[in-house]
Amino acid sequence: MSGTLVLVRHGQSEWNLKNLFTGWRDVDLTEQGHKEAKDAGAKLKARGLKFDIAFTSALIRAQKTCQHILDAVGQSELKTIRDQALNERDYGDLSGLNKDDARKKWGEEQVHIWRRSYDVSPPDGESLKDTGARVWPYYLHDLQPHVLRGETVLVAAHGNSLRALIMALDGKSGEEIVKLELGTGVPVIYKLNADSTVASKEVLEG
Repeated sequence: MSGTLVLVRHGQSEWNLKNLFTGWRDVDLTEQGHKEAKDAGAKLKARGLKFDIAFTSALIRAQKTCQHILDAVGQSELKTIRDQALNERDYGDLSGLNKDDARKKWGEEQVHIWRRSYDVSPPDGESLKDTGARVWPYYLHDLQPHVLRGETVLVAAHGNSLRALIMALDGKSGEEIVKLELGTGVPVIYKLNADSTVASKEVLEG
C-alpha cells in the first residue's frame, strides 16, 4: 500500500516581500501570498487529491496557506495538527533584519555562510542541521505513520523545515540541500512505498 505526502511552502509573506529574515517571527501572508496558496489548492484539486489529515506549523503564514488549500479542495473542516516542530528555521539575531543590512553589519561572506551552509548557525539561531534535528523525528513519529497506512497527508510549512524533510526523503547531502530552492505555494507530491522509500516525486510548478 502506498501513501501520498504533499509538501507546500507557505505563500509569500509580508517579510518575504520586504527582504527580511523571518524565522520564528509570526508574520502574515501578502495579497500575493494568499493567491499563491489558493493557486496551490487549485492545482491539487485539479489532480483530484483529497487529504486524510493535514499538518502545519505554529506560524500564521503556514496555517493560512494550509487553510486556503483545504478550502480549495473542499475539505475546510479537515483535521489539522499545528506544531512548532514544523516551524521555519530560527534565524536568531538575524530575525527582523533586512538581508542587505545584515550584510553591511556582518559582511557578505559571513551572511552567505549563515544562509547557505548546512551546519553553521547565526548567533542565537539554528542551522539547517538543527532544524532537521526537530523536523525529522516529528515526521517519523507523527506524519509517516499516516502515509504508511496509505493515507494522503498535507504538510504546509516553510522553506527550511521542508528542506529538512526533502533532504531525508531524497537522500541529499547537506551541500546539495542548501542549494535547493523551494518556490512559495508550489506543491511537491511524493508517493511513498510501504517500506517508506520514495516511489515517485512531482513538483507542480507553473
